[in-house]
Amino acid sequence: MPFPIHDRTPVRFPGPPPKAADVVVIGGGVVGVMTAWFLSKRGARVVLCEKGRVAGEQSSRNWGWVRQQGRDPAELPIMIEALAIWKGLEAEAEADLGFRQAGVFYAANTASDMADYEAWLVHARTHGLDTRLISSSELADFLPNGAGWVGGIWTASDARAEPWIAVPNLAAAAVRRGVTIVENCAVRALDIAGGRVAGVVTEAGRIAADRVVVAGGAWSSLFLRRHGVNLPQLSVRATVAATVPLPDFWSAAAADSHFAIRRRQDGGYTLTPGHFHEFFIGPDAFRHLRSFLPQIRKDISGTRFLPLAPSGYPDAWMTPRRWPEDGESPFERMRILDPAPNKAMVERLRKRFAEAFPQIGLPGIATTWAGMIDTMPDVVPVIDHAASLPGLTIATGMSGHGFGIGPGIGRVVADMVGGRAPGHDLSRFRLSRFSDGSEIRIGPSL
Repeated sequence: MPFPIHDRTPVRFPGPPPKAADVVVIGGGVVGVMTAWFLSKRGARVVLCEKGRVAGEQSSRNWGWVRQQGRDPAELPIMIEALAIWKGLEAEAEADLGFRQAGVFYAANTASDMADYEAWLVHARTHGLDTRLISSSELADFLPNGAGWVGGIWTASDARAEPWIAVPNLAAAAVRRGVTIVENCAVRALDIAGGRVAGVVTEAGRIAADRVVVAGGAWSSLFLRRHGVNLPQLSVRATVAATVPLPDFWSAAAADSHFAIRRRQDGGYTLTPGHFHEFFIGPDAFRHLRSFLPQIRKDISGTRFLPLAPSGYPDAWMTPRRWPEDGESPFERMRILDPAPNKAMVERLRKRFAEAFPQIGLPGIATTWAGMIDTMPDVVPVIDHAASLPGLTIATGMSGHGFGIGPGIGRVVADMVGGRAPGHDLSRFRLSRFSDGSEIRIGPSL
């Protein structure tokens, strides 16, 4: 059972890297892989460098949802495009991705939840989605439960896929179409000449390229700060469990305030907390406190604060913020962020599941894991060129929304790098929103 990738997973793409390319992509998550995919489709020579394994971090550890429902309105057009891309990806990649268009349901624990869902319907209607409210009287037939839900919101066109299968298979397909992917190849620094990007310095040597994309997930802020680019990014730990095979009582994805489930193609369910995350306190918590105040004021009830980020993490107190190009970097010292899951939370999840679905009862757990979700103050990503470093493009901070939207982001970033119009309004995702005096605005997402 190929559950989340770790540093003991065999290297599939050993390299070595070439000496030159048109574009270097830093990061082998879904955004990096799909950016490389679309750049290659447009004829670019692309090298993707991954410090550990493709999809080794959050891109194999996420919920596996491909959802339009509940997104920030600025993300919706890209997500709608992403879903359209997903529909054809298995055929184009000639690979199994576990993609199923089975729908997404958000259950309402309270009348206030229902009011929020009803308010978000305005955005669904604006973009022509098939989202609709589910009344309390419909629930008995729609999704029988013992959770006491008062209704919910449902988007039948939303989908799911298997993260630890999909992203590596997409990477392999990208290699078949000409992308060079090199695992265990940390990029230590950008190579700068004449005030602009001239390539990257990796642990395996220099790669000349006049365009570089940083899609490093939770590591992006640490890397960019070395070059004077300030990105107010933090990360939270999220615990996930996979049940043993269970009766197919619900083939889609569903969540309430306490837990979320998704049917997997192996017959089990992925089981996660609904709105619970754990935050390790490090220096960036203080450095970016002002930027995150609106999010803190809105609601941090689902966040548990833990002292001291573990050694080697991007925001650990002892993680160096400066390092030489010819010496070991933090990215080599920790190839893959592999946090321990919260076992007490797993037990609570099992009980919530049994309460909600008494006909199934306490589920057996096949395995558990955790991942570090990189997040931004306004819970939307940065997708932008770096004004201070021509040739550098940033695509990071997906805030837990990256897997489903990844193909759309990849297409957008590839066109940005190639000098083409991205096809969407990206003003909400500009890097300068954190430095130009703009109000940090958290959109009406669910």
